[in-house]
Amino acid sequence: MLSQVEGSQAVAAAVARCRPQVIAAYPISPQTHIVESLSDRVRTGDLVPCEYLMVESEFGALSACIGASAAGSRTYTATSSQGLLFMAEALFNASGLGLPIVMTVANRAVGAPINIWNDHSDAMAMRDSGWVQLFADSNQAATDLHVQAFWLAEALSVPVMVCMDGFVLTHAFEQVDLPEQEAVDAFLPPLVPRQLLDPDDPVTIGAMVGPEAFTEVKYLNHHKQLAALDLIPMIGEEFRAAFGRGTGGLLQPYRLEDAETVVVALGSVLGTIEEVVDGLRDDGQAVGVLGITCFRPWPAAQVRDALRNARRVVVVERAFAVGAGGIVGQNVRDATRGLPVEVYDVVAGLGGRPVTSASLHRLLGDILANRLDAHRLHFLDLDEDRVRHELQAHG
Repeated sequence: MLSQVEGSQAVAAAVARCRPQVIAAYPISPQTHIVESLSDRVRTGDLVPCEYLMVESEFGALSACIGASAAGSRTYTATSSQGLLFMAEALFNASGLGLPIVMTVANRAVGAPINIWNDHSDAMAMRDSGWVQLFADSNQAATDLHVQAFWLAEALSVPVMVCMDGFVLTHAFEQVDLPEQEAVDAFLPPLVPRQLLDPDDPVTIGAMVGPEAFTEVKYLNHHKQLAALDLIPMIGEEFRAAFGRGTGGLLQPYRLEDAETVVVALGSVLGTIEEVVDGLRDDGQAVGVLGITCFRPWPAAQVRDALRNARRVVVVERAFAVGAGGIVGQNVRDATRGLPVEVYDVVAGLGGRPVTSASLHRLLGDILANRLDAHRLHFLDLDEDRVRHELQAHG
């Protein structure tokens, strides 16, 4: 059903049609509209049976989800920025226990200084917490990925976070094809918990594990993540067959057939990048785009195959490792090791700074003309005068 709808409302509708039995959430911008909408659906009886838990913090929200999931309920939450970091301990608990919780992360910068606008600092900070991370490039993708996330989480008994750019997507109104309830019911398998707390058969979960077994526990976490690399494309194809849309999968290749220069990115910036690449193609430049939908687990073999013919790879990312460099860029370097390709790391759009077509044109023009060093970390639209002033004043 096509609707002109806010991104948050589209996601809430998709989550509701997956029939979660327990939702626990704490409001933090820019994800608040999602959980407010779900709360209204529970209050009015549109979403039943479902227990909506009002908690005292983001840590409490995920902790409640851990208990509910361990008791056998289909479970959902959402958060953003500092809220995700406040959950950090519980994130590792959820993945370590192998609980199939689905969570929306409305990506937002992490302070200090306080900044409520979009970048990927929050999700990237938690990239190694054992959660599958799927990144949406549009509100249609965000809507569809949530339906697929419940199948993936419950099939492997792993937690899944669906990342969508805060404000850029969550608060944007656009036309979205909302899945009908009957179609979601037919597509999404019923929940069959891998583990279940049962008063008639009591067990302890989360008990202490010593050196004799901890490595094996972590290996099994890793094994399930790698299994997701096979399951995610399969679920994506099943979704395409059921709904007629190709949302999902591991990667989104765009005009890669003969591309010598490939731009790699995640999230909503992909739309702008594709428009810029279309213009460069019109000018005779062999440029393509590789969108990353699945960042964790990292699809190294698939990325390597997609980039095997490229001479240059430009990674545009909305977060970086302070004191080290690009995060996505380092993963791309690992995937392309041994190939004759130069990888450029470009940090862009921190704290909600617009990533404009003009800036991307200048960036790619400099790279195509060999005016940028592939061995340095580059910052798109960096105000060098301001940086120089601060260094002179306080450096």
